[in-house]
Amino acid sequence: MTRSPFKPGPLRWWAAGVLCALAAAAAQVGCTSTQAPLETSKMPTTNAAATLTRSGHEAIGGVDYHYEIHGEGAPLLMLHGGLNDVRSMTPVVPLFTRQRQVIQVDLQGHGRTALGPPDRRPLSRQAMADDMAELLARLGVPQADVMGYSLGGWVALRLAVQHPERVRRLALVSTPYANDGWFPDIVAQQTHLGAAAAPAMRGTPLYSAYAEVAPRPEDFPALLQAVGDVLREPFDWQSDIRQLRMPVLLVYGDGDMIRPEHMVAFWHLLGGGLQDAGWQREHMPTHRLAVLPNLTHYEICASPQLANVVLPFLQGREAR
Repeated sequence: MTRSPFKPGPLRWWAAGVLCALAAAAAQVGCTSTQAPLETSKMPTTNAAATLTRSGHEAIGGVDYHYEIHGEGAPLLMLHGGLNDVRSMTPVVPLFTRQRQVIQVDLQGHGRTALGPPDRRPLSRQAMADDMAELLARLGVPQADVMGYSLGGWVALRLAVQHPERVRRLALVSTPYANDGWFPDIVAQQTHLGAAAAPAMRGTPLYSAYAEVAPRPEDFPALLQAVGDVLREPFDWQSDIRQLRMPVLLVYGDGDMIRPEHMVAFWHLLGGGLQDAGWQREHMPTHRLAVLPNLTHYEICASPQLANVVLPFLQGREAR
């Protein structure tokens, strides 16, 4: 991976994250990291484009969503992180399509999905979750496994809460359940993400990747403002999490921007980690927690380790 051109500053954390997510083979964008590059020898020789079987747009709730379907098999809805698009997980999509049909969606305002007028349809995790349920219905998928990363993880979580009948198994990657899940300095830095940051970000790989596919590149400042507003919106979904009945996998990096205490608290809300599982696994919880070594929030979305953990969970074949 190449080094990010961004200099340290209030937006460094978010810019680095989206750059890593855009480090797809097609985009060829790097991220700021102190760890060694991902072991490309473990990556498949094919790319996501080779598995593309269908793509299109669906107008739902006033948003014209771009979607792509890769491979064949049991459906897996895969949702990207904030300020990137379906290209973000290109390095790992072929790992999933060996066993799954992967449905990817550009969330509202991201990639090939336009943001739309904010007075008509503000960016909302809950509204996008409703839209994903409708999209699955239109694609003829009554139920799917769902994996979401960061912002996509929030949408995936809300989908499971608001439309539990649509979600068979749920994998949440680098996803907090409340505002205080981030480290305090990250919470403070989130206040800087908004339209005013757009001029400083033009000419960066982040903006170039956005402008390459966005139907309205001039909406970039509005997208920054919309994502910033979502990040600053107070939320705490503890009560919703306790009601989840489908199996849930939480995945984080040991260098994530989310506090380890919050990861464990999320695990506890699901009923995990409250007692010994027992000699015969008689008290083994339904849900799972995975903390992947040597990975940050900015790298986990493109790491082969992610597929190695998520796929067995989706198949119900976790190691014993």
